[in-house]
Amino acid sequence: MLLRHTSAEPVERTGLMINPAKTCQPIGAMYAALGLHGCLPHSHGSQGCCAYHRSALTRHYREPVMAATSSFTEGASVFGGQANLLQAIDNIFTVYEPDIIAVHTTCLSETIGDDLNQIAIKARDEGKIPEGKFVIHASTPSYVGSHVTGFANMVQGMVKAFSESTGKKNETLNIIPGYVEPSDMEEVKRMAGLMGLKTIVFPDTSNVLNAPQTGKFRMYPKGGVTIAEMKATGDSKATIALGPLASDLAARKLDAQCKVPCHTQELPIGLQATDRFVDTLRKVGGVSVPESIAVERGKLLDVMTDMQAWFYQKRVALFGDPDSLVSLVEFLVALDMHPVHVVTGTPGKAFEQKIRDLTAHLPVPVNVKAHGDLFLLHQWIKKEPVDLLMGNTYGKYMARDEDLPFVRFGFPIFDRVGHSYFPTVGYMGGIRLMEKILDALLDRKDRDSPEESFELVI
Repeated sequence: MLLRHTSAEPVERTGLMINPAKTCQPIGAMYAALGLHGCLPHSHGSQGCCAYHRSALTRHYREPVMAATSSFTEGASVFGGQANLLQAIDNIFTVYEPDIIAVHTTCLSETIGDDLNQIAIKARDEGKIPEGKFVIHASTPSYVGSHVTGFANMVQGMVKAFSESTGKKNETLNIIPGYVEPSDMEEVKRMAGLMGLKTIVFPDTSNVLNAPQTGKFRMYPKGGVTIAEMKATGDSKATIALGPLASDLAARKLDAQCKVPCHTQELPIGLQATDRFVDTLRKVGGVSVPESIAVERGKLLDVMTDMQAWFYQKRVALFGDPDSLVSLVEFLVALDMHPVHVVTGTPGKAFEQKIRDLTAHLPVPVNVKAHGDLFLLHQWIKKEPVDLLMGNTYGKYMARDEDLPFVRFGFPIFDRVGHSYFPTVGYMGGIRLMEKILDALLDRKDRDSPEESFELVI
């Protein structure tokens, strides 16, 4: 009901965010840490922060997300949380026996200025970290960046803590998959495997947050990149970083630390972005593209051409993470759709320029905003209506208020399942994404068609 009072005339706001199109850094850091095998994420802050981060991930993946907390109270908030974290490290290794504790900061610990590196060294010196166990860390203040920034910082922390070079390079390729679903990480590995390449994907949440039901609880699921694999990343021949914002930081750190050349590119969502990913695998891996990959590409092209009439000039509003939106906008343009309103909550002017470049040839004006919010997006939609809305679960309120077909895409998705099992990257992921878009558009056509136009065959 409240959304119906949203005005159609946007007003420039600098001190107020209404319905942010993002969430906070620690959630991304916690998600990245879950991609390490035998790792327990640790939130260095209050119990409430940790509970929120865990619940957001649990609701999205429908899987139990384990994490620990430093349990700040008033004293730690004022005088620092070193004593809390030292006690927590001792308790966690004693009771829960992880191989790794991945500590990320919160607003409280960042504001008071806790030095995680110094605390980790102190814990090691005091014998609180058993032999063969590790504490890694990342600075993730909630009041800057977004969950994507937090993911990037934690992945960089993994590289800093584990990656090492023996001086003997091998033929393995590192792939940093970006802030994507476990199903997408599986698809990236599958495609590289079809090309005969040996890869180390990190972080890797497949078989962690989409693990099978076995009837037995596992504190640390079978999935995730292992410590041995992380150490071996320093001897790989190259790193492919998918999604500049989420992956480039770690790739460059690995290059500087172990002299592993990095290749950063957009997420392989849609035809062109997947073509570039496959071509990079081909060039860097020194292999040819197998027939099986060409067949998948042909299937994607077949659906694109068969259904082009239903995509043609449909106006789309979308919101989400910058890395995902750039590739998604490119894909929508290739489908002859018009992405006219594009919003991300993550700051960064480079994003706005990328979207403008991708849509420069369209015959319609395009609104784009980094560090924007859903209130602004709703105002744009009211002023210039669209045929389709794409974004996470929070878009359902706008979709109902404006009576729009709605495709759920991105993080978080609290009210549907499937995203952790069915990829949207790669050629087959592109078909899945088109299916979701077509279902939304054609369901609306069926709903609104008069009796004489209600067709059995489209």
